[in-house]
Amino acid sequence: MKTKTTTKKLVLTALFACLAFVLNTFVYFPSMAPFQHFVDVLAAVFVGPWYGCAAAFLCGIMRMLSGRTIQAVTGAIFGPVLGGLIYRKTKNIYLVFVGEVIGTGVIGALASYPLMRLFYGLEVQKWYYYVPFYTPSAVVGAAMGVAVLLILKRSGALNRMLNQLG
Repeated sequence: MKTKTTTKKLVLTALFACLAFVLNTFVYFPSMAPFQHFVDVLAAVFVGPWYGCAAAFLCGIMRMLSGRTIQAVTGAIFGPVLGGLIYRKTKNIYLVFVGEVIGTGVIGALASYPLMRLFYGLEVQKWYYYVPFYTPSAVVGAAMGVAVLLILKRSGALNRMLNQLG
C-alpha cells in the first residue's frame, strides 16, 4: 500500500512541476512568477513539503534551461517546504499562504542574493534587494492557490482528493 501512495505522490509531483512550468511560460510577468507560488501552495497541501520542494526544484531547473536565472530555483523551493510543514502540523489552508509568502518572499529572496552575486556577478548594495520583488509575486500566487483550495474544500472534493492520496 505504501508503494502505491508513493507512486501517486511522485506522479502528482511531476504534474505539479510541469503545470508550474507551463503556466509560468505562457503567462509571463516580468520579474514575477505568481503561478509558481500558486502551484507551490497546491503541492504543499496535496503532496507535502518534500515532494512540493521537489516539484518546485524540477520546475526551476526547467525554467533555468529555458533561459531564466538561478532565481527560478531559489524563488520556488522554500515556499512549499515551509507551507507544507505548517499544513502538516495545523491542517490550516490559510497558514499555507503565510508559509509560502515567508518561504518565498523572505527566505527565497535572501537566498537569491549571494547566489546572484556568485554566479552572475551582480553587484547590488543591499542583501534584502530581492525581497520587494519576490513578496508581491508570492502573495498573488499563494492567494490564488488558497482560493482554489477553499473552493475544493467547500465542495468536499479536497478531502476526497487527499484521502485518495493516502
